[in-house]
Amino acid sequence: MKYDISKQKAPAMPRLGTGTELVKLLLTQVSKDMREPIVPMIFPVLGAHLSGVEFQYPDLSWKEPCGMMANLVAESGGNKGQLSNLVEALCRDFRSHDDEELKKLIEWQKQMKTKSANKEKPVRPEVAFWFPPADVTNAAFIQNAMACESLGGRTQYLNMPEVEMADRMCGGHKQVSQMLRNIYDRQRAGALRATADGVTGNPLLRVNMTISSTPYASRRFYKNDLFNGTFGRMVFSYKARTSRSGRIPRQGKYDDAFYKQLDEYLTRLDICKGRFIIRPLNKLTDHLAADMATLADLTDDDVLWDMSKRSLVSAWKAGCVLWVLNSQTWTRAMSELVEWLVYHDIWSKMQLFADLLSQDDDTISEAQRRGPKNMLDSLPNTFNVAQLEALRTELGKNKEGAKDQLYKWVFRKFITYSAQTGLYTKTKEYLGR
Repeated sequence: MKYDISKQKAPAMPRLGTGTELVKLLLTQVSKDMREPIVPMIFPVLGAHLSGVEFQYPDLSWKEPCGMMANLVAESGGNKGQLSNLVEALCRDFRSHDDEELKKLIEWQKQMKTKSANKEKPVRPEVAFWFPPADVTNAAFIQNAMACESLGGRTQYLNMPEVEMADRMCGGHKQVSQMLRNIYDRQRAGALRATADGVTGNPLLRVNMTISSTPYASRRFYKNDLFNGTFGRMVFSYKARTSRSGRIPRQGKYDDAFYKQLDEYLTRLDICKGRFIIRPLNKLTDHLAADMATLADLTDDDVLWDMSKRSLVSAWKAGCVLWVLNSQTWTRAMSELVEWLVYHDIWSKMQLFADLLSQDDDTISEAQRRGPKNMLDSLPNTFNVAQLEALRTELGKNKEGAKDQLYKWVFRKFITYSAQTGLYTKTKEYLGR
């Protein structure tokens, strides 16, 4: 495990090397303080440019690069608005497409007004917006999803500057949880019912989404959805409050040279079609899954384990996007970035929600810490059961779980047990990690 997510400082992003050139290009337009928080937010936008393509996950299922959702969290005035500037640059082709679709609707509305009541009204044209407005209503969202599905299965992308906007899109806050889960899992949503305009449907949801919010708004918005799967499906990127520098951060210029380079990469996404298996990425994902299991055992944290499963899927999808951008080849730098995305997501969630996650009866109570604590590191090289029980009690865990935890540590060859002394000793393999 390369990163320690128990600390308040964010895991440092690896150096961007071969295969991550587009990420480096995009970060030239972002102020230095926002570069790491912005990176996880890039991939839902890029993934929306991929249509008609599937990738095989290590479990042998086929997944599309849709259902990618990320939430940027920073204090008010923390430069979150830079994300929207980057989004507009990435979605220029979406805007052009949507402008043409809007013209069709405007022309239809003009015809409707010129037709008298006893004349046959023109049929509403079927239009699909790729980049709907952030304040889209639930009815318009479902209607657009139906159009996107019937016109080729295109992914629609939404960027919401405020997390509360999701309520309007989902039809109210009580519906947010189910809608976000349907989006992540590419399920159908809506209801088959008769209306004055015909019959509505429950289209397959191909949606990517980015959201911006403050820590307070995030905690209030997600507090009732921490244990039903909704929270885990959203990637979080948290920017902690920084020191008072007294200097206004500088953004990029978005000039013609930038757009020329950008469009070359977006073309690679637009033309990619078919089914692919990225074996180096799948091998990495299997390795990271084992790391997450190890981390969960060292911290005895089931919540961490549950969160990590979907963090892996989200980072894997980002890896698929990187692979297409890099002319369908894989590099070490891409592996390092995907690995960082997993740890950054989990670190962000623990920074924002650790105390709320600890309040459930079935979870571990560690409200005083910011991240999962490696208990084995907190013990001496040779220790007994009582010392582990005391540490568990200090961390708010029940001491009865010590026996099972020791069994897992022995099984993973982190420690050995001496029947003669009744003591446990850390192995050379563990100490040399």
